[in-house]
Amino acid sequence: MHRDNLTEIIRKQLRRLPAPYAAHYGVVPPPPPETAIKLGSAGAAVEAAERALVEADVLAREITDAFLLSRVLSRSEAVSSSAIEGTNSTLAELLSSEEDDGPLPAPTGQVRDYALALESLLPRANQRRTQIFSLSLIRKLHKQVMKSNPDYPDRLGRLRKAVVWIGGSGDISTSTYNPTPPNAIEACLVQHVDYLRAEGMHALTQGLITRMGIAHAHFEAIHPFRDGNGRVGRLLLPLMMAAEHHVPLYLSPYIETNKEDYYAALRSAQQRLNWSAIVGFLAEAVVATLAEIKQMRTDLAAMSTTWHTRRRFRADAAALRAMKVLPEYPVVTIRRLESLLDVSFPAAAAAVKELVEIGILTERTGYKRNRVFVAEEALAILNRPLGRR
Repeated sequence: MHRDNLTEIIRKQLRRLPAPYAAHYGVVPPPPPETAIKLGSAGAAVEAAERALVEADVLAREITDAFLLSRVLSRSEAVSSSAIEGTNSTLAELLSSEEDDGPLPAPTGQVRDYALALESLLPRANQRRTQIFSLSLIRKLHKQVMKSNPDYPDRLGRLRKAVVWIGGSGDISTSTYNPTPPNAIEACLVQHVDYLRAEGMHALTQGLITRMGIAHAHFEAIHPFRDGNGRVGRLLLPLMMAAEHHVPLYLSPYIETNKEDYYAALRSAQQRLNWSAIVGFLAEAVVATLAEIKQMRTDLAAMSTTWHTRRRFRADAAALRAMKVLPEYPVVTIRRLESLLDVSFPAAAAAVKELVEIGILTERTGYKRNRVFVAEEALAILNRPLGRR
């Protein structure tokens, strides 16, 4: 980590690391600012993101379908956030795992843990508001997203006692940033939680998008765990939105698509306290994510129209009702469909048979029992990289 890359304020925050790295220094990041920050060219992006959050809230109240809040979106978030850290699974694998009680490959298990953490905590954030944020929550998030990682060397949720570094060629002498020394991590996290709770002046001087950018960069600068920091930090973003009673938009697909810009913005904030870079990046992520959701809904509606031309159904047909739920459950079993439609198993099986006949569902397993069916056209829309239309 070269001092020349650090602003004067950050150089003053350098502390010698413990042995065997005593020749090197780590950064004890200053508390997140409470005053207004200069956004510069990012100001327009932040204003657009604030409008996008309001538009998402309006859509959530007005739409008759549930796609904006779809489980598939949270699972796409889990897939992308994990992929950023090198844990690779696919949306199809994740959705299939939720229809199968068998053992999971470790990567798919880790991705599912991330999705389930989101699913369980977002309602609590909406209810408890910013009071949900605490040291215990951060430890809990880490336990949840890392519990299926067989290689994690520490006790889950425990703040690291080891020195870590970011970037370089595997040696601390070539690092781009050295996070907080172990003995200062807890004090920095206390400051971080205070900021997340938005009980200080920054609640008046900084908007939510600004606070999201600052909080994210500050958390990653602390790097409180040996591994899993990126996933925990990105989980905190939709929780911050939910705590402000906004529909949470999942930003990891955008981050994955623009990963180099993401890391550059983080470095600028951490090394030079250039908050506008990461704030502007996340603002653009919010706008692009909402645009993608709207486009997906348009494309799914067109797909549904095409589906309805393939066969005439009775108004109360289970197959017709099934088509409405497939965008949220593009990978489905007969048992799942039985539960979703509240029909008998034979009725669900008959609906699946009809949908297979007209090419809406495809059986993937080849099994005679416990078969898994996929709505390939829906999955293709839901699974495309952000911005690809």
